[in-house]
Amino acid sequence: MIRSPDAMATEVRDQMRGGQGRITVQHYFAPAEFGARMRLCARLTIPPGASIGEHDHAREDEIYLVLSGTGMVQENGAHTRVNAGDAVLTGKGGRHAVVNDGSVPLVIAAIIILYP
Repeated sequence: MIRSPDAMATEVRDQMRGGQGRITVQHYFAPAEFGARMRLCARLTIPPGASIGEHDHAREDEIYLVLSGTGMVQENGAHTRVNAGDAVLTGKGGRHAVVNDGSVPLVIAAIIILYP
């Protein structure tokens, strides 16, 4: 299946997971389109100063692929700078948050896989 960006469902989430600002979520594919158990497969655009609040991932894993921009990922209390090309894997009950402390949008591909 191939989907062009103009055919992808897009939504804007205010204060995502208790964070700041407005995050644009462009869904590559809906969970029902997968054979595996998925919750999210989307591109997240986080404007400068915006964030995704701290949250956990019980019984699921989340992968972030940083497509462009820079930001700070807080994972289980540790803060790490992320840049374009970086990959982040979190889950197994871990907690994390993302902040765009840069001057350009932070764009991340996000995939959430559910455990059986």
